[in-house]
Amino acid sequence: MNITGLHHVTAIAGNPQRNLDFYVELLGLRLVKRTVNFDDPGSYHFYFGDAVGTPGTILTFFAWPGSRRGIHGSGEVSATAFTIPTGSASYWLERLKLYHVSAERVPKRLGEELVRFADPDGMLIELIESTPSDAAVPWGEGPVPAEHSIRGLHGVSARLQSSEETAKLLTDVFGYRWAEETRNRVRFVARADGGIGKFIDLISAPDVRPGRVAAGSVHHIAFRVSNDEEQIEWRKKLVGLGYQVSQVLDRTYFH
Repeated sequence: MNITGLHHVTAIAGNPQRNLDFYVELLGLRLVKRTVNFDDPGSYHFYFGDAVGTPGTILTFFAWPGSRRGIHGSGEVSATAFTIPTGSASYWLERLKLYHVSAERVPKRLGEELVRFADPDGMLIELIESTPSDAAVPWGEGPVPAEHSIRGLHGVSARLQSSEETAKLLTDVFGYRWAEETRNRVRFVARADGGIGKFIDLISAPDVRPGRVAAGSVHHIAFRVSNDEEQIEWRKKLVGLGYQVSQVLDRTYFH
C-alpha cells in the first residue's frame, strides 16, 4: 500500500464569487465542480484543478459568506504550494501585479524558486518552480498560457509547536521519507512515484500561538491511495494504531 501524495487541499473562503474569480480568472485553475458542502448543504463547495480534475491538482473551498477571517498560527497548514514550470516566476510576478495582488519572490528555499502571496481571504499561496508531472493536464481554455500554467499541487507547509508526532505519522505510518531540511523546516516526500503533491514541509514554531480556523484557513488536507480496497486497509491500520478515524465517506466522485 502506498500513499502517493496529496489528493486535495480544502480551505475556507468568505465571498464565493470573489473566491471563484481569484482562482479561475487570475490563477487560471479550472472550476472542476461546483457543488455543496455535504455536511452543510446551504454552502457552496468549489473544486479548482487542472483540465480533467486529476487527483493531486485539486484545491477546494467551503464558501461561508460573512465568515470572520482566521488567525494564522501554529497547529495548521500555513501555506499551500502549487507547481509552476521552471522559469515562470517572473511571469507570475507580473501577472499578480497586473491584478493588484501584492506578491514577493523570496530567496530560494531548498533549491527552488518561489513566489508567495495571499488570496482575498488571507490564505498564503506559494508558486514553486519545479519540473511538472505529466499527470497534470493544463487547462487549454484558461487565461494563463500553458507554458506558465499551474501544474497541480507541489505540497503544503504545516507550522507546528512540536513536529515530532506528525513526522512519525508521515514516516513510520504513511511511508514518507525525509528529503532535506533548512533551519526550522523539514521536508518529507511520498515514497511512491506519485509526481503531484508529493511534498509535506513541517515547520517547527514552538513559540507561535495556535491559529484559529476561519476564512483564509486550510480546513483539511487529503492523501491519495490507488483504490477503495487500499483505503479500507489504511483505515484498519490507522484504527489499529490508535488513531481516531472516520468511516469511509462517499463523496460520489471519490471516497
